Amino acid sequence: MGEGAEKITFPVVAERAGVNPTTLYRRWDSVHALLEEVAVAALTRDGESAPDTGSLQQDLTEWAQVIARDITRPHRARYLRAMVSARTETVASCPVTEKRREQASEVVSRARERGEKTPSVPQILDHVIAPLYHHVVFALPVDREYARRLVRDVLAMAE
Repeated sequence: MGEGAEKITFPVVAERAGVNPTTLYRRWDSVHALLEEVAVAALTRDGESAPDTGSLQQDLTEWAQVIARDITRPHRARYLRAMVSARTETVASCPVTEKRREQASEVVSRARERGEKTPSVPQILDHVIAPLYHHVVFALPVDREYARRLVRDVLAMAE
């Protein structure tokens, strides 16, 4: 938009989208709610599920590398940084995190069904997913090896 995040309003968004502002007011109760939905769409893919290779290590490694590759694309990284900088207060939950929690739960559930020892879902979020996003937000390097190392570290925490 070329304007500061604080200048994002329903009328501004409606003008850019070519719709009447009342269309937005009917669908979302606040600009924040609209931006959260956009964040989920921009930072996750609809219907996206974590890989199912038959191995926890391979599933987590592929999943971490897919996320790393996606969020390091220049337009994704810019969007993620802008979204984070627009936050002015602590939020109770984040839809992007909830989507990643669902995916991690899928991976853990399948691995447990196969009899594999697994780290917990919060451990995967805190020690694989969060560091990937952290590195992108702060423009630190993220590559396939970094993602692989995060997975190795979290697997060492397996119950």
